[in-house]
Amino acid sequence: METPERVAGVRLRPTVTPIAAGTYRVEHDGRVAIVYVAGPPEDRWAFWDGHVYHDDPPGDGRVDSGPRASAEPLLTAPMPATVVKVLVAAGSPVRRGDALVVLEAMKMELAVRAPRDGVVTAVHCREGDLVQPERVLIEIA
Repeated sequence: METPERVAGVRLRPTVTPIAAGTYRVEHDGRVAIVYVAGPPEDRWAFWDGHVYHDDPPGDGRVDSGPRASAEPLLTAPMPATVVKVLVAAGSPVRRGDALVVLEAMKMELAVRAPRDGVVTAVHCREGDLVQPERVLIEIA
């Protein structure tokens, strides 16, 4: 039987089950994922499948900002976090995808990766730093 939630036996809306504070089990199309959410209702951050998502301010017209990726030479913190490890120094050559900084947020580690090949020109963070979203961590030329 087709319902607003099902068409041809496929569930259209995911089933979301709270597991713990800020932790949710999401089931959709036979797949299960764990999603971590942090922040107050007006400034939500979510971590899912290795990507960070952020609610944009109302009136923007977008639901979320999607996975953070950039071709710009400035690498910024995607969410409030603590710097766990800095893996490069100024002058280090990097290749696209190399982990440059490891952050910890919501009890999960997140690697900030090089968006392209280049050379690190500046490092603006140290292990133990508390960083806010959009804070510049690494510059690449």
